[in-house]
Amino acid sequence: MGPEWVSIIALVALFVIGTLLPINMGALAYVAAWLVGVHALDLSEKEVLGGISGDLVLTLIGVTYLFAIAKNNGTVDLIVRSAVKAVGGRVALIPWVMFFVTALLTAIGAASPAACAIIGPIALGFAARYKIHPLLMGMFVVHGAQGGGFSPISIYGTITNSVMKENNLPSSEMTVFLASLGVNLAMAVILFFVLGGRRLMSQRADEFGDIDDGDVDRGGVGGSAAGGASSHPSGGGTATATLTRTPTREKLGAKRDQVLTLVAFAAVAVVALVFDKNIGFVSITAAVILAMLSPIQHKDAVKQIAWPTVLLVAGVSTYAAVLTEAKAPEFVGNWAAGLGAVIIGALVLCYVGGVVSAFASSTALLPVIIPIAVPLIANGGIGAATFVAALAISSTIVDVSPFSTNGALMLANRPDTVSEPVYYKQILTYSVIVVLGGPLLVWAALILPGW
Repeated sequence: MGPEWVSIIALVALFVIGTLLPINMGALAYVAAWLVGVHALDLSEKEVLGGISGDLVLTLIGVTYLFAIAKNNGTVDLIVRSAVKAVGGRVALIPWVMFFVTALLTAIGAASPAACAIIGPIALGFAARYKIHPLLMGMFVVHGAQGGGFSPISIYGTITNSVMKENNLPSSEMTVFLASLGVNLAMAVILFFVLGGRRLMSQRADEFGDIDDGDVDRGGVGGSAAGGASSHPSGGGTATATLTRTPTREKLGAKRDQVLTLVAFAAVAVVALVFDKNIGFVSITAAVILAMLSPIQHKDAVKQIAWPTVLLVAGVSTYAAVLTEAKAPEFVGNWAAGLGAVIIGALVLCYVGGVVSAFASSTALLPVIIPIAVPLIANGGIGAATFVAALAISSTIVDVSPFSTNGALMLANRPDTVSEPVYYKQILTYSVIVVLGGPLLVWAALILPGW
């Protein structure tokens, strides 16, 4: 058995074990890289470890560190509140607000599961309150996360663009990003009209006797402070002044931190994209500056870095280098090209990405599936940007599956208006439709026209 078969079998075993058991796939990938690299390819341990992408790891650390600070100082809450208020009581716009807010969060560096974990409970709470179909609202959150997930400064985007550069493919960051946003937006439009969007267009929030929960919460805090002042035994003016000034200072401090964080996000985008600086260094620099300005508040932000994701990507990128050394990508690519037509091979790879990712990690799959496409791009005349975009989208739109983190988060936060078995069946049925039809539609929309 040749080394390419050994590496492919180990890859399949890696995904199967990582799917069936709660073990970080990055840790499994390190084990596979060591065993295959040393014993099947006669590489030294130093050579095996040389496959890790330091640039990618730094980017993941930097962007998730920056996002943790934004979450801690209320910037994320500010974005959500502002977006919800913008609908002006129009119920039909609430799902779209959830879609675009989640897309914005992943676009500026939030991990897709993190964005879904933040917005999912909020969105499904709105679904219960305004009688919006829970599948519509839950899948809007997931599609929003995937739609924004390939921006040049996002986790998916940096992984995809880094892998393209490492494999000498001409990268087109905005092509991949806009293609992903367009496909997920189209799927959201279909869901909207299939699951009762027309009915929502005639409804307004005031029909449900709704109020601004954010104002109630803020009023409650202020009321508590004022109440404490008036009932203070001394009844003195000094105590009253102290109690009313402290929340004011805290509020001003919070607003200052939020403004600085928004400025930091804008600066990171400008410096990284306009001046072509390393996004990892830029993001971690911005995060450190914000942490220095409010050291007490953000002292634990470093613990919120997506360390499991860092381990995942570090391990998988290391194994991807072992796969390349074993010439597995060329082997699979040549097999796909030999099916009779390169275009059919491209469709096969889109389905491979979609089916595997429905049960495994999309983040782990991207560094593996893209190098496999290199022979088809090199020999078959398929455009690199559109092919990679098709692979990336096929491997991520299936994250609506209840077996993926995003789909599972929507299931876990189901509203009380629907039972868990019913909601599970709804999500499962939709995910089967996406897995069966999604890769084909993406292939037809992105690859077929340029053939």
